Amino acid sequence: MSINDTAEKIISMEIRGAGKIAREAVSALRDHAETLPRTGDVSIFIREMDQAAGLLLATRPTAVSLPNAIQIVMRDVRSSKNEEAARRNLREKANEFIWSSRTALDRISVMGANHIQDGSVIMTHCNSSAALGSIIEAKRQGKDIEVYATEVRPWNQGRITIKTLNDHEIPTTYIVDSAVRTMMKEVDLVIVGADAITVNGAVVNKIGTSQIALCAHEARKNVIVTAETYKFAPRTILGERIQIEERPQNEVLPDDIAAGLPFVRVKNPVFDVTPAEYIDLIITEAGAIPPHLAYTIMREYLGWGLDELQNQFLSLEKH
Repeated sequence: MSINDTAEKIISMEIRGAGKIAREAVSALRDHAETLPRTGDVSIFIREMDQAAGLLLATRPTAVSLPNAIQIVMRDVRSSKNEEAARRNLREKANEFIWSSRTALDRISVMGANHIQDGSVIMTHCNSSAALGSIIEAKRQGKDIEVYATEVRPWNQGRITIKTLNDHEIPTTYIVDSAVRTMMKEVDLVIVGADAITVNGAVVNKIGTSQIALCAHEARKNVIVTAETYKFAPRTILGERIQIEERPQNEVLPDDIAAGLPFVRVKNPVFDVTPAEYIDLIITEAGAIPPHLAYTIMREYLGWGLDELQNQFLSLEKH
């Protein structure tokens, strides 16, 4: 699939989900490189690849996984001494990223399970593959565990979660979102996923996560966040805020009822921000870290520095 085809599919949401967007973009860059003629001039190759990368970046300017994936693949290309080295570096990094992202959940699950003790009662929220993977792996290891799962209004993703847990024969209690504080006294540990992680270790996740973390903090229960490294948001290094999506009001209040309530408005944010001080550990495929080391992942693992970030902003401006 060409760079343009991939870009169009990302824009149209035909390609969606953080992991899939990242892998498809990297695959498109790798394949695009093979279509470029060999000129013997590494600067021409780098310029062509930077243009392709910029086109992909412009498809989802607020995405987190996309710039991370492109940075991982392109950083060694830009420092290559000759064209063949640049092509080789791009191909190797692309294949490595695709493999790593596909196996990340397995590694996170094992590390997450290691933090679940036999006999634990766990609370989880929404439908995180990384969080559920950790719970399921703990069960596979023979640990006797129970789970409290929230309903996750207004889309009820909790129903998917309890179906998954039931399929793995894990005893589960399904609770309304507003029962979190009441039930926290029955819980030993909270495990959730993340949509994005900022430079200061704050976590953007499904609405309701922050109040669960607050209740856990009050009850002195540990909160573990499980997330792939490509969910760390590098542009927060430069002070950029992560946009919180608002969904239509009729997901909460049907239009026919709202029509008779002219003085009522509905707020339906999809995500909220959990402060780093309410989080005990962030588990990634690169290892488990305390929240205040989020920048270390961005710098050492993902390769982000101020120069690299400025280059990506310039690339976006061109597109």
